[in-house]
Amino acid sequence: MHIDDMPGVLAIYREGISTGIATFEKEIPSAENWDSGHLKSCRIVACEENTIMGWAALSPVSGRCIYGGVAEVSIYIGKTFRGAGIGKILMDRLIDESEVQGIWTLQSGVFPENAASIHLHEHAGFRLIGKRVKIARLDGIWRDNLLFEKRSTRVGID
Repeated sequence: MHIDDMPGVLAIYREGISTGIATFEKEIPSAENWDSGHLKSCRIVACEENTIMGWAALSPVSGRCIYGGVAEVSIYIGKTFRGAGIGKILMDRLIDESEVQGIWTLQSGVFPENAASIHLHEHAGFRLIGKRVKIARLDGIWRDNLLFEKRSTRVGID
């Protein structure tokens, strides 16, 4: 992912927001805010003929150094490309790159209604570790969130 990709990345993020089942966010961040909220490594776009089909990136889960090897997954697919296997390609690449960067745990929060994301995470070897009941409001409604986790088999866990 390069700075030139940000308009496409943010457009796909807007599509995810509009589904109501991809994120608690309601507004698209500026490119600068998006950049500051994500790790500098592990940013991936899937492109076809200069069109961004989807993207994946990681965010730190904490500023504490002991959690430096734990990151949260963001993965979004453009609406015209959903169901074509782009998510699997991005997730596999993101997992590989995260391990190269020394990340030992990936986590994701997924809305229970987001069947495609749940399937993607399960297929990639994430395990459901819990359900956060009424963790936050979206459009005035308390929503649940499923917490998925994947531990690296190659990095740091003895």
